[in-house]
Amino acid sequence: MSHTAVCWINQTIKPAHEAAISVFDHGLLYGDGIFEGLRFYQGKTFMLEAHLQRLQASAQAIGLAVPYSQERIAQAIEQLIDAYSSDTGYLRLVVTRGVGNLGLDPQKCSQPSLFIIADQIAVMDVGEPGQGVSLHVAHTRRTPARCLDPKIKSLNYLNNILARIEANRAGMDEALMLNLEGNVSEGSVDNIFIVRDGELLTPPLEDGMLEGVTRAVIIDVAGRAGIACRETSLRVSDLQQAEECFLTGTGAELIPVRQIDEHVFAAVASPLIPVIMAAFKNHIAEYCSSG
Repeated sequence: MSHTAVCWINQTIKPAHEAAISVFDHGLLYGDGIFEGLRFYQGKTFMLEAHLQRLQASAQAIGLAVPYSQERIAQAIEQLIDAYSSDTGYLRLVVTRGVGNLGLDPQKCSQPSLFIIADQIAVMDVGEPGQGVSLHVAHTRRTPARCLDPKIKSLNYLNNILARIEANRAGMDEALMLNLEGNVSEGSVDNIFIVRDGELLTPPLEDGMLEGVTRAVIIDVAGRAGIACRETSLRVSDLQQAEECFLTGTGAELIPVRQIDEHVFAAVASPLIPVIMAAFKNHIAEYCSSG
């Protein structure tokens, strides 16, 4: 069943294709803004508080005043979900610097803009359930924190897009990005985990990735399921020697990896990935049925 995307903008809800921003908005002209991607299930937004806190942290980091309180944004999200044609979907919450002139100076933008889109999303074609996706190790390196703090979820994703273009050209589903030191950082839109000797491993934030909300949830639910999890720097060779590998993200949720370039994993979704997947789904159900 297809669903028509809807958008909350200027405190009204309309079909997304009718929503518009000015061509002078600095979010469009310079990528000057921030965003959050959120999932909602059975009419309730998953990890809403964590996403709104990260939005506020990103705004503070770039000196951007979010034009509405977190309470008003949460209310707008509820209204948008009620207006959407399904009780399960994806939200894109965007705050831009607002309308300015053709110059770069953000001080020329008098009022930030905020809009929220409700729609469906598939960050990549995962094929048949359990099949897994393929990763290409991109030559494009992750922008280092001393140039742009990866904790800022900004509108400028060109670094990630260039990596995904490489993956597309290689005929692979997703890009794997390394930092300048050659350590594994993240995918173009997701964090990465491996299973080795019954332990869950994931790169530390210091290696240059976004502090993923779903990443934190996976670490938590794996721990409660009795699976040890450790943050440690990883090389591509570490991934190739792992028993299992998977990606996580709000858009991705949890996606098994079947291969990295020419290396094919012996097991795509066994034995720990199904356990983690089940724990993750149970956590979502419990979260969305509470309160």
